[in-house]
Amino acid sequence: MIIVIKKGSTDEVVNHVVEKIKSAGLAVHISKGKERTIIGAIGDEGLLASIPLQAMPGVEKVMPILKPYKLVSREFRSEDSVVEVDGLKIGDKQIQIIAGPCSVENQDSLTAAAVEVKAGGASILRGGAFKPRTSPYDFQGLGEEGLKYLREAKKATGLPIISELMDPRDLDLMCDYVDILQIGARNMQNFRLLKDVGRTKKPVLLKRGLSSTIKELLMSAEYIASQGNSQIILCERGIRTYETATRNTLDLSAIPILKEETHLPIFVDPSHAAGRWDLVAPLAKAAVAVGADGLMIEVHTDPENALCDGAQSLKPTKFSILMEELRRVALAIDRTI
Repeated sequence: MIIVIKKGSTDEVVNHVVEKIKSAGLAVHISKGKERTIIGAIGDEGLLASIPLQAMPGVEKVMPILKPYKLVSREFRSEDSVVEVDGLKIGDKQIQIIAGPCSVENQDSLTAAAVEVKAGGASILRGGAFKPRTSPYDFQGLGEEGLKYLREAKKATGLPIISELMDPRDLDLMCDYVDILQIGARNMQNFRLLKDVGRTKKPVLLKRGLSSTIKELLMSAEYIASQGNSQIILCERGIRTYETATRNTLDLSAIPILKEETHLPIFVDPSHAAGRWDLVAPLAKAAVAVGADGLMIEVHTDPENALCDGAQSLKPTKFSILMEELRRVALAIDRTI
């Protein structure tokens, strides 16, 4: 249930309504927009039956939330949410670009990649310190050493960093180093992990699972939001289908559908969707055209010798060319990069 507070109401009015809801045993989430304050009452709405919320001072209207995902739905918040990271506004008019190597390999190559992607126009540096691999014999990442390399690359370029969290036991360590926590496709429904990141104040990028529906993605985001963390970014990265021409099938229709269903920012990862560097550019441009708020693109200075996903990584020169093309696409839809 959501309770819409009248424009201009005082904090005392809002707090009075909040206390009434809490006294009935429900959880409360507050969303303050430009025009209205929305109070979400989460729990058994039957417990509110004896409380005349509609008649309380400052209450404009009371409405049920029909979606199973309450806090991340458009019903709860009609305005787009904006996630702020180091002064960057994710979900605003400017489209943000995350770029960098799939895995952190060493300090020199990472810093070189960071310098190149920043020069090309990227606003956030990516790099995996802990790598979930299909084979247990593949490179699994450098762990904390990789996080230290990321921190040094940030010092050299000023780019905020994102890296993937795989295990709740690494959460505190990751929070010490990174600006955005990434939950990968394989962990989209690791509900213990989602709850734990929900109790932090760190922005979270949540990738869609390989075989997950849009509803399941939003329910996973709800797990994070239900613990108090509303700084959530969704990411479409391709789903598993019968098609074998690409690594996965990029579901571009998910972006406009998600725009209708949720107020959260939406990114697209064309690199993991395609699995081929030559398809990254057309998919990236298409993603911007259909409304993505950002892109995650793999860039490596020496893809032929990359320890992870070299086949889908752009060289810095190709990345710079793509960025120029993306700026023109963004301009056509009244956005910027």
